[in-house]
Amino acid sequence: MKLLIINGPNLNLLGVREKSIYGSESFENYLEKLKTRYPDVDLAYFQSNIEGELINKLHQEGFSVDGIILNAGGYTHTSIALADAISAITSPVMEVHISNIYARESFRHHSYLSSRCKGVICGLGMEGYRLAIEYFLNQPK
Repeated sequence: MKLLIINGPNLNLLGVREKSIYGSESFENYLEKLKTRYPDVDLAYFQSNIEGELINKLHQEGFSVDGIILNAGGYTHTSIALADAISAITSPVMEVHISNIYARESFRHHSYLSSRCKGVICGLGMEGYRLAIEYFLNQPK
C-alpha cells in the first residue's frame, strides 16, 4: 500500500511553533516512527507553504496512491482551489488536523475540504495521522 501525507502551511514548524497547541515533536521525527510502525506501507511525505504546490502534488499523485492524508493547515478554511483538486483526483483523501479546530477561533470551524474527503480526524494531535493510516489499511481491497 502506498500512502501520501501532505502537510500545508506552517506545519514545517511543528516542534517549535505554538507547542501548547501542536506539541514539541517535529513531523519528521514522527514520520520516522510511523515508518517503523508500518514497514509494509510505502509512506511518502510532502510539505509546502504554497497553495499551488499542494494542488500540483495532489494532481501528480492523486491517481496512483492508495490514499492521501492531508493536513492543509490554514488553507482548510480558505481554499476552494484545494477542494476542487481533491474532487478532481481518484485517490481517497482523509483530512487531518492536529488541534481541535472546533475548539479554536470561529473562522477555523469551517472546512472547504471536508465534504470532498472520506472523513476528518481532528484534535488528537499527531496521533491523527496514525489513525488515518489505520483507516486506509482496514479498507477492503
